[in-house]
Amino acid sequence: MIERTKILLEENEMPTQWYNIVADLPEPPPPALHPGTHQPATAEDFKPLFPMALVEQEVSTERYIDIPGDVLDVYRLWRPSPLFRARRLEKHLDTPAKIFYKYEGVSPAGSHKPNTAVPQAWYNAQEGVRKLTTETGAGQWGSSLAFACAQFGLECEIWQVAASYLAKPHRRTMMETWGGRVHPSPSEVTEFGRKLLAENPDHPGSLGIAISEAVSEAIEDETVRYALGSVLNHVLLHQTIIGEEALLQLAKVGETPDVLVGCTGGGSNFGGLAFPFLREKLAGKMNPVIRCVEPAACPTLTKGEYRYDFGDTAGLTPLMKMHTLGHGFVPEPIHAGGLRYHGMAPLVSHVYELGLVEAIALPQLECFEGAIKFARSEGIVPAPEPTHAIAAAIREALACKESGEDKIILTALCGHGHLDLASYDRYLRGEMRDLELSDDVIKAAMLDVPEIA
Repeated sequence: MIERTKILLEENEMPTQWYNIVADLPEPPPPALHPGTHQPATAEDFKPLFPMALVEQEVSTERYIDIPGDVLDVYRLWRPSPLFRARRLEKHLDTPAKIFYKYEGVSPAGSHKPNTAVPQAWYNAQEGVRKLTTETGAGQWGSSLAFACAQFGLECEIWQVAASYLAKPHRRTMMETWGGRVHPSPSEVTEFGRKLLAENPDHPGSLGIAISEAVSEAIEDETVRYALGSVLNHVLLHQTIIGEEALLQLAKVGETPDVLVGCTGGGSNFGGLAFPFLREKLAGKMNPVIRCVEPAACPTLTKGEYRYDFGDTAGLTPLMKMHTLGHGFVPEPIHAGGLRYHGMAPLVSHVYELGLVEAIALPQLECFEGAIKFARSEGIVPAPEPTHAIAAAIREALACKESGEDKIILTALCGHGHLDLASYDRYLRGEMRDLELSDDVIKAAMLDVPEIA
């Protein structure tokens, strides 16, 4: 009989501070730039988009930032989240490795995204904001922000990438249940959306386009602000509660990871898990290999260029130095595995450039094959995004089988796939295929990226 290992924290053990890795980096990250002047962005440049409390967090160099009490109260609906040892998967793989996964699918929205949606909604409510606008791809972020806005009495308007809007109607229903208003993107609501639809009525959309639409609505009304679900420093900051809890949980069973793998699209899930462990590594307290795992169809770190680029397609946002495929990049609709954003979080890009983390890109068939093995052994159907981390963990575990090493492998299962079953259906029917982004497509998408020294 295989005993299930579920490592829990008591409610009073939940961390009460977020961790800011900027305080411990050997070199500070490059600043964001004003899109017009290309000079370092100031707080005033961010004010049309975000409340000042979040702007201050975006540029903060403080090591720890207290989590407000009202935010902790909402977090307690699902936090602390459990850490599991994947004993059944280990047995299935016949590996001497130990595999641990931090499970964020216990949140109301079924993913890690409420960890930042809740504080973003709270800080906006404190500054008298009436409504938040945002984008969403697969729907986890839009669902999370709609939930968070409902907790603090805010309106929520969401632009969902058209391909996902059509493929995942139940995500839209979830957002609307929590009071969100949802549009397919490109939409007829904004001038930019109308322009794109005039050129291509069947436009599949992209996160960059959806961001442009949400931002354009926010900057036209002083009572409206924009909320982003990944990429920015303050978003990764809020997600570090994942890694802080995982550190405490592994300490309870006397384990330290040898390898940490995390799926990496915009960077919030990866940074949330990895940054507290990177802090410990920089302090000489442990020495795990830390590995970003991204899709071969959207290989931002492994094939993108480290350049200043816009976070959105229309070029409305500040320029950020990040690994990018070009702000005009539109992922192929056949890519089912999520993680579809053209750029990588500046902080994740920076630590990658410093050589503090590694990166690999995996094909989606391998990812879904790993997800099936995981679901049939551990019982949880993963969201498409963490299938990349699961596949990477399986690769590592099988390498341990060959070498006989008993490594400790840690990953984050950042959400369940209960509303993503159409992707699984395609895989099980043999209708899914791999897509590797060609150099020519990347080269074309990079043509519009600004040349900044």
